[in-house]
Amino acid sequence: MTPTLETPLTPVYVGLDVAKATVVAATEPASEVWTTPTTPAALEALAARLAALRPTLVVLEATGGYEVPVVAALAAARLPVAMVNPRQVRHFARATGQHAKTDVLDARLLARFAARVQPPVRAVAEATTAELAALLQRRRQLLEMLTAEENRLALAPRAVHPSLQAHIAYLRTALDEADQALTQAVAASPVWRAEEDLLRSVPGVGPITARTLLGELPELGTLTRKQIAALAGLAPYARDSGAQRGARAIRGGRAAVRTVLYMATLVGVRRNPVLRAHYEHLLALGKAKKVALVACMRKLLVILNAMRKHQTPWCPAVAAATT
Repeated sequence: MTPTLETPLTPVYVGLDVAKATVVAATEPASEVWTTPTTPAALEALAARLAALRPTLVVLEATGGYEVPVVAALAAARLPVAMVNPRQVRHFARATGQHAKTDVLDARLLARFAARVQPPVRAVAEATTAELAALLQRRRQLLEMLTAEENRLALAPRAVHPSLQAHIAYLRTALDEADQALTQAVAASPVWRAEEDLLRSVPGVGPITARTLLGELPELGTLTRKQIAALAGLAPYARDSGAQRGARAIRGGRAAVRTVLYMATLVGVRRNPVLRAHYEHLLALGKAKKVALVACMRKLLVILNAMRKHQTPWCPAVAAATT
């Protein structure tokens, strides 16, 4: 391909190490490094500087929230961004013999990771999707705290029961309020209402499952069945070596999505005729119940992916043919 003004002679990859107050940027192969604050004006200037480089890919880690305004600024500049799991990057660092850790080293490592691994670019979630994901995350946090406090109450001395009971009552109220906020957020959007109704047409899929898929798996309906299964952490990976054939196992992916799919599948193998038939077929083949359930989770996700892609409601005959 003949280089143009839009195509740099050498592909440029950028790594961004994001902290609360600063972002360290590094390029590959030029190894240029600079630091910028995380103020809105500085991030806008960073995006403009990166856009001038015409990078092939910009990579940064998910850092628990600090990356959100950075990704938003890069997306506004239409830059190709991939946000990756920090664990992947640490594995890459160990594989390349890098054990030291500073902000500059991490930015350079991310740039090398971008050049060598080239993770896929993911579309940045829209503001409404990000808001729904934040409400879902807060609901999970409240539920985890409530479960922990209820477990403590069962074993705690009577002297601390009043404190625990008061906190449990507060958390239950807060959880109800979080559910109401989720309901209101969906009700306020005709698009979300239609999408939720579409997903909930599947027997076994309730409001929390549907909302979690919409908020935390926005790629649903845009990927192939293999891609969506891998993204959710439901793709079985081989563990073979030589003549040894290990049992396939799932790993990685989005834990929150897997959790709601597991609960939906538990209901589905009893009330959903397609999942029930698939589950019973696998048991008849001698599969363990847990293996059969995971396979049904994957089938349910693939069905939902196809439904959202084609915007078609639940149809048992079509779902049974979906693999």
